[in-house]
Amino acid sequence: MTLHAELLAEVQMLAHFNLGNSQEGLKVHHDASPELVAATRRLHAKGLISQADGGYLTHLGLEAAEHAQSLLSILEQKEEAA
Repeated sequence: MTLHAELLAEVQMLAHFNLGNSQEGLKVHHDASPELVAATRRLHAKGLISQADGGYLTHLGLEAAEHAQSLLSILEQKEEAA
């Protein structure tokens, strides 16, 4: 499996959510990059976030964001150690 730009944009979007506060959502404004807007819409279509322009993580979205943020944290630690 190769990670293409669309999946990477979705992971980046998931990484922006604050996992420490489930009441804190995100809003993607109309002037955001087209890639970010499209990634947000895809995450909504997949049932990971509550609104097409951001909103809150769903239960599935929370699980995905936890995994995404954990992976990024692990990879960043390995990069720093090199």
